[in-house]
Amino acid sequence: MEIDSEKPLQRKQSSYTSSDEKFEIQKETYRGQQYSQIYFARLHMMRTLLYSLVPNWKPHLPVCTVLGLEEGKECIVVGTLYKHMKLKPSILDEYSKEAGAGDFSVEDVLDAGLPPQIERSLKSKEDKYVIFVSGLRVGSGSSNPLQFQLLVDHITGHLGDEKEQGIAAQIVQVVIAGNSVEIPRGLLNGQNLASKDQSRLSEPIKELDILLTQIAAGLPLDIMPGADDPANFSLPQQPLNRCLFPGSSAYSTFRSCTNPHCFDLDNIRFLGTSGQNIDDLEKYSDAKDKLEFMERTLKWRHLAPTTPNTLGCYPFTDMDPFLIESCPHVYFVGNQEKYDSRLLKGILLNIYHRKFY
Repeated sequence: MEIDSEKPLQRKQSSYTSSDEKFEIQKETYRGQQYSQIYFARLHMMRTLLYSLVPNWKPHLPVCTVLGLEEGKECIVVGTLYKHMKLKPSILDEYSKEAGAGDFSVEDVLDAGLPPQIERSLKSKEDKYVIFVSGLRVGSGSSNPLQFQLLVDHITGHLGDEKEQGIAAQIVQVVIAGNSVEIPRGLLNGQNLASKDQSRLSEPIKELDILLTQIAAGLPLDIMPGADDPANFSLPQQPLNRCLFPGSSAYSTFRSCTNPHCFDLDNIRFLGTSGQNIDDLEKYSDAKDKLEFMERTLKWRHLAPTTPNTLGCYPFTDMDPFLIESCPHVYFVGNQEKYDSRLLKGILLNIYHRKFY
């Protein structure tokens, strides 16, 4: 990056470490797997954690199982919270009719609380920036190629005066958080496609690759799949195939990542999604705003608490990858209606508008 001045600008660098391993499905199979297994894994991990918190919460009360409840005696029960929805079929309804079910009164609820956080390194006092983008929807009728090109030119330092270019030189990472293209799905009717229709399907991805190539040529770029991208539907979504991006994938700076996505920059932990987890929570719960839902997922220590009940996920057998073991320093969610942010006990929550901020 060079401008008309005596000293050419150099883009700042940062160390990058990906932590997406737990979201990557190595040997995908659905044979003999039940969703009850991920519930058991989730309950086991949370039970161990909550048992350790009980002595400081209500030490005078005993901990027992549901089957061990005694009438008239107050106690603590650790379990999975189930939300009753009248219009949604449930196997529990059939079970309760056959086996009978009792009632118990809940006086208080203990959340797991914020998980521990890795210590931030404050050795460097340099300002560095991370760009988050979502909802580009290249190929849609409302997309504006000029806006996209202006964004690319700003990120790569080809726009603005010396001061703006100096800020652009401090950008060390770009993250595209889902819904990058809009493919005309009406063409996907199970029939053989004519050559012109095949071109219409691939054109948005080709256009996106041109934009990403310009970014990847200058700085590191992570791209995550979203609900409308050509990727698997269930969480965790696997990385978009690199063959979709022949231009940008030629650069070592280009990374196709999972959704959710977790990475460290200079010992700063970033964790985020393309928005499905928060959107699904909003369908079945009430909150003041989306940031409150984000805050709840952190305090529940779970990225996607509605999986697999109302939000699709892979039937893991021995783990629940959505459990938050280490609290991020930055928690982001893409593809929302507007931008907003909140500082939560030292944790910066960011929610991104479907365009770019």
